[in-house]
Amino acid sequence: MGILSGDPKKEPLHYGEISSIWSYLLAAKGNYAAYQTFLNHCGDKDLKKHIEDGISLIKQESERIEEILKVNGIALPPTPPERSYATLEDIPVGARFNDAEISATISTHIAKSLVACSTIIGQSIREDIAMLFGQFHMNQAQAGAKMLRLNKDKGWLISPPLHTDIPTQH
Repeated sequence: MGILSGDPKKEPLHYGEISSIWSYLLAAKGNYAAYQTFLNHCGDKDLKKHIEDGISLIKQESERIEEILKVNGIALPPTPPERSYATLEDIPVGARFNDAEISATISTHIAKSLVACSTIIGQSIREDIAMLFGQFHMNQAQAGAKMLRLNKDKGWLISPPLHTDIPTQH
């Protein structure tokens, strides 16, 4: 039996896994701080619920990743400070993110998370890491579908030019 043929949790991480997992956690921590800030700027109650769900998801994922890195003796990326609470009225109008901007930014974060999860799955040699990021991918895909529906319902979706000229068949 070789070093990679036993319990996956006892197998070493390779440098690609470490770098990608560490980078994913760094981005998640940045998104966590950004989402806390977005809560202060958000006026739409439906969007606010999505932001709160995103914060919860990021927290859950981050805790699982931190445990993996700690067990493997890898230093954690820095954690931004918790953001203070403010009411929307405390923020000057010209300094506010509007709801459509917040929604577009969150949608972009979700898209980047999907790509990162897929990359980690593809490069993993440890089954537990691949399965964990498969779970994260599924969670992000569900969050993305909810954001897409919200963006459509609120009229915030900005699509690229749509090709509506369908050629006739001869």
